Amino acid sequence: MASRYIANTADEQKRMLGVIGAGSIEELLVKIPAKVRLPRPLGLVPAMAETDLIRHLKALAGKNADADSHVCFMGAGSYDHYVPSPINHLVSRGEFFTAYTPYQPEASQGTLRTIYEYQTMIAELTGMGVANASLYDGASSLAEAALMAHAVTARNEIVLSRGVPPLYKRVTATYCEGPGIRLRDAAGPDGVTDLEAARKVVGAKTAALVIQTPNFYGCLEDVAAAAEIAHGAGALLVVVADPVNLGVLEGPGKLGADIVIGEGQGLGVPLSFGGPNLGVFAAKKELVRRMPGRLVGATVDSQGRRGFVLTLQTREQHIRREKATSNICTNVALVALGATIYLALLGKEGFRKAATLSTAKAHYAAEVLGKIPGVIPRFGAPFFKEFTLRLPKSPDRLLRALRKKRILGGVALGQFERGLRDSILVAVTERRTRAEIDAYALALAALVA
Repeated sequence: MASRYIANTADEQKRMLGVIGAGSIEELLVKIPAKVRLPRPLGLVPAMAETDLIRHLKALAGKNADADSHVCFMGAGSYDHYVPSPINHLVSRGEFFTAYTPYQPEASQGTLRTIYEYQTMIAELTGMGVANASLYDGASSLAEAALMAHAVTARNEIVLSRGVPPLYKRVTATYCEGPGIRLRDAAGPDGVTDLEAARKVVGAKTAALVIQTPNFYGCLEDVAAAAEIAHGAGALLVVVADPVNLGVLEGPGKLGADIVIGEGQGLGVPLSFGGPNLGVFAAKKELVRRMPGRLVGATVDSQGRRGFVLTLQTREQHIRREKATSNICTNVALVALGATIYLALLGKEGFRKAATLSTAKAHYAAEVLGKIPGVIPRFGAPFFKEFTLRLPKSPDRLLRALRKKRILGGVALGQFERGLRDSILVAVTERRTRAEIDAYALALAALVA
């Protein structure tokens, strides 16, 4: 456990200020304009004894509606999947907990090996030739994929399916503003990409067509058909995929994807109120020199012993500056380690079972929720572990009422798309029980009656 106490006496403050040549803490703040400074003291309660302070902080934390105290049906990119207890034990070991992506790789063989194993697992799951050492999250991975497609094709447009998460689109737009890459939309009026409409948008200026499967609404997309459209125009196909779902679904690389990215939070990483997360990034082997981030490779030393090294590091901004492939020169190695342990613990059959249970329970939930008068599926396309429902009353009000019953009923979609103000996105993982699903259905039925 991290230390609860860090000494900071008046004498210690005075000594620290003396080292930096300041007479007081106030003197440190004089350059901050008065108009942006708080003109009154902070509204803090008087100092407490340690036991009272711990009790006070626990009471504040108890106000959070988290996935441990509530039954969670929320998703939209982060999911309440099972996190095996050995993960936290192993990543908390001193050898790993303080580890950072090494700059002197020969001195960090243990960390490099775990990253190498992670890359191998991700490449196998996605059906791609190579995977990097991970990025920050799914959104930044998509943004980096857009920049990579632009660099590979020398084209200035990215076509994004409507089924790509709205927040991913915003991050990608931010990344693409500097190099002047234009983002275009491919319609999806029925929950999946309108491929004929996409065919009209994807053309000679398109660097990549981006789709997600299952998409933001939970619907499965036709990856092979999207690949045919992209490649027919000389563009790349970028597929956003949840690695957990790939325990059952075919790897996008085997269906024609050139780049596969995604959010790896479901691989044994706790929700943690929004992070840190895990950006998955994999590509065809022939595109490896354009890939962002770090890559660990295996080699042998002068005595023939197996070893691990960082490879293709000269693509990164800390070495090549403005000529770099990407300004990403790090990765969330600790989170990637957790994902590696998760995959190793579950193994092939356990991982497949987690995905199978998720989709089976999601379909059961959709069935029982769909029997409630006025609650109907929004889209008719096949789905995996997430689905969209149209509600007869305000989703925001219903979700607030469900929270009072300690049920996190889903994500209101009106905040992302005005046309879906009457809809919610419901996610079901292997952790949900039949009793929890039935209780959710009973509570929702009572609220909409």
